[in-house]
Amino acid sequence: MSTTLLLVQALNGLQLGILLFLLAAGLTLVFGIMNFINLAHGSLYMMGAFIAATVFRHTGSFLLAAAAVVAGMAVLGLLLDRIALARLYPRDHLDQVLATFGFILFFNELTRILWGPAPISMGLPSWLSGTIDILGVTYPLYRFLIIVVGLVVAAGCYLLIHRTRLGMLIRAGSTDRMMVGALGVNIARLNTLLFVLGAVLAGLAGLMAGPILSAQTGMGEPILILTLVVIVIGGIGSVRGAFLAALMVGLIDTLGRALLPTLLRAALPPAAANAAGPAIASMLIYIVMALVLAMRPQGLFPVRHG
Repeated sequence: MSTTLLLVQALNGLQLGILLFLLAAGLTLVFGIMNFINLAHGSLYMMGAFIAATVFRHTGSFLLAAAAVVAGMAVLGLLLDRIALARLYPRDHLDQVLATFGFILFFNELTRILWGPAPISMGLPSWLSGTIDILGVTYPLYRFLIIVVGLVVAAGCYLLIHRTRLGMLIRAGSTDRMMVGALGVNIARLNTLLFVLGAVLAGLAGLMAGPILSAQTGMGEPILILTLVVIVIGGIGSVRGAFLAALMVGLIDTLGRALLPTLLRAALPPAAANAAGPAIASMLIYIVMALVLAMRPQGLFPVRHG
């Protein structure tokens, strides 16, 4: 494999990792800090993609689509929290799993009713359709934008969690919720804010993935599984861990799919190698997760208190 192709695949892996981080960041806030299992997080990603595709097809403006996703997902997250999920926060995890699984079915049927069963493609404006030169390699500008947006979001999450009073309350609430409540902090409002932030980040991931994957019913479930793998590897509740593990998973998956068929051709016929390579690559991330759980159950980059 040429150096150019290897660099392109590494950038593709970085881009996939960034998309996973946008989802994992929101989910780790809800799961790791609020101790709430939200299986419908992938459905929020799907709704973000549908909102973005719909607004873009009617306006032709990517920026308006982005604004609509942020506003729409904030409202949707607030409604979900206030109407249904707030009652589940003190409940058992099994109740949370069953209820949020029900929301997966609800949102899948909702998208079929509102948009139909066919995928909705989302184009790109001319200013995002070009290419950019990176170390002598031509790379799509939009995919590079995904990487930049993810890095900006990662920096924003770090500053929010570690450099603001709100972040201090979030970290304190994750350590001792009852004590923070006794000091006068409105825990319910803090939980709502975290859930809304998670919904917005999931919607942002759907917006960024829309032009690449198209918006389609059920697109949230496969990526939710990868997102949970990221959280387990990185460390539950750790935004830093989610970022580093997402990059790791993205690179392992993408480079594995690109390199393994070539490596397997040394021992297998080309057709068998081409079929086995991607399959083994998709298994690698779960093998990594199993090894992490066996040797370091708290994750590679667990949250640090204090």
